[in-house]
Amino acid sequence: MFDLVIRNGTVIDGTGNPGRIADVALRDGRILTVGEVAERCENEIDATGLVVAPGFVDVHTHFDAQVFWDTTLSPSPLHGVTTVISGNCGFTIAPLEPEHGDYMMQMLARVEGMPLTSLQEGVPWDWRTFGEYLDSIDGTLMPNAGFLVGHSALRRTVMGERSVGEFASDDELQAMKQLLAESISAGGLGFSSSWAKTHNDADGEAVPSRHASQKELIELCSVLRDSDAVALEFIPTIERFDDEVYQLLTDMSVAADKPLNWNVIFANARQADLIEEKLQASDFAARQGGRVIALTAPMPAVSRLCFESGFLLDTLHGWGEPMALPNEEKMALLSDPEQRRKLNEDAQKPSAFRGVARWERLTVGEVTKEGLKHLEGQTIGDIAEQTGNTPWDTLCEIVVEDGLKTGLYPPAAGDNDESWALRQALWNDDRCLIGASDAGAHLDFLATFNYSTYLLAAARDRDLLSLESAVNKLTDVPARLYGLKDRGRIEEGWWADLVIFDAAEVAPAEVEVREDLPGGAWRLYSEAVGVHHVFINGEHAVRNGEFTDARPGALLRSGRDTERVSATA
Repeated sequence: MFDLVIRNGTVIDGTGNPGRIADVALRDGRILTVGEVAERCENEIDATGLVVAPGFVDVHTHFDAQVFWDTTLSPSPLHGVTTVISGNCGFTIAPLEPEHGDYMMQMLARVEGMPLTSLQEGVPWDWRTFGEYLDSIDGTLMPNAGFLVGHSALRRTVMGERSVGEFASDDELQAMKQLLAESISAGGLGFSSSWAKTHNDADGEAVPSRHASQKELIELCSVLRDSDAVALEFIPTIERFDDEVYQLLTDMSVAADKPLNWNVIFANARQADLIEEKLQASDFAARQGGRVIALTAPMPAVSRLCFESGFLLDTLHGWGEPMALPNEEKMALLSDPEQRRKLNEDAQKPSAFRGVARWERLTVGEVTKEGLKHLEGQTIGDIAEQTGNTPWDTLCEIVVEDGLKTGLYPPAAGDNDESWALRQALWNDDRCLIGASDAGAHLDFLATFNYSTYLLAAARDRDLLSLESAVNKLTDVPARLYGLKDRGRIEEGWWADLVIFDAAEVAPAEVEVREDLPGGAWRLYSEAVGVHHVFINGEHAVRNGEFTDARPGALLRSGRDTERVSATA
């Protein structure tokens, strides 16, 4: 009668209700019974002492390219993630005209930290429409996956090279709206865009979506009204919000009649007033019939800077063009005393991330040259004292000798008691959604893909959330926001997306470097501790912390796999 029975686990159903000891029986990919199951089954798992929870739903990923070279979408399922939403920040790879493939590859390599060799060797680039892209990966993936339709892809397809530097004409805007409507009808879950100053293409120019007018954004959002789409995702600015930003976010949500989530809040007590100012966007929108939600990461901001990619460094005053140079030219620039001096002078001028330019505070992480290995773990300031050079000159000499590949780590921002208290408040604020993993992107820059196990460990070790509340925020809350049909809870008749873990041990493992990408490229990677089993649509995807060969993930399409969502519901 049953395909599998999970016995004697503490079932935390995702709703926030208290956990209870129960059996969970599965059949045909769904949950058939939750309670006491007397009938024996050929396949059983004894979950005594373990938690049985719904699979986690990660709404902010960038797996759009990785789906072709790694169908497990690792490492996310190892951390209990059973459903991912990709196509965020406007950076999808569909729709696509053949002549634009190279631009899109170069852009993704620059803005999302995906190695260019991996994009060239691991992705076929043989589709044109959004529907063709979805069809090409349907039935191939381990986790369930849904995709937003990206603004930069729409703009490039319709406007070509004019997508960078010019507003759309009325005819071009209509063509984009039509293309978006077709993409939603093919299964796109919504629309994403970005105005973030950190988002530049391979030439150092603002990505296509950053050249859109407010009118263009709002008109494109209006396509979602009365459609099966469920979501908007947008980065309005990395700086302060003002009334104009509040109104734009509101107008986008109201035009679409869909919730809009913006990216991202990293909690830091020093910025508590600024964070509250940004959260006022939710209150502002609610008064006008919109719904605006902030994505917040559950961990302190720990980033890895690298002069080879130049990401984040290119936000320093005057650094956009230099960080877009080919490696050889970049190394020559950093080797020239006069140009080096000018770069440092520019870096000290006001900019959103000027704090990055406190070179003495950077810690040397991974280096590739054996002769530099002794520097790993030391700060640039300490090394400079030993050599008698300035911190900036010391940094340049190390980076150039290492071929620009050196990993450099600023101090973690927001890792103090006050910031943890703020983080707890944000987790419990209805204006926030825990997420922003960026899994699949920034492969040499961030390791936030482990956000789910990090949240569970932090909530436990710091006593910030009950286990039931933490699970609710990883499962039912994002699933309901995106209208995912029969997912996000352990409930009879719902899809059997389940994670079985040890609540006392669950945590992310240490972050490491793994060289497993197409073209020989590497990435930051982390497995999980305490996650024993993951089931996706009733099939065993992770067993004792290891991937199986199952690829049971559903390609989530708007309308078929989602329920109607409204900004006012």
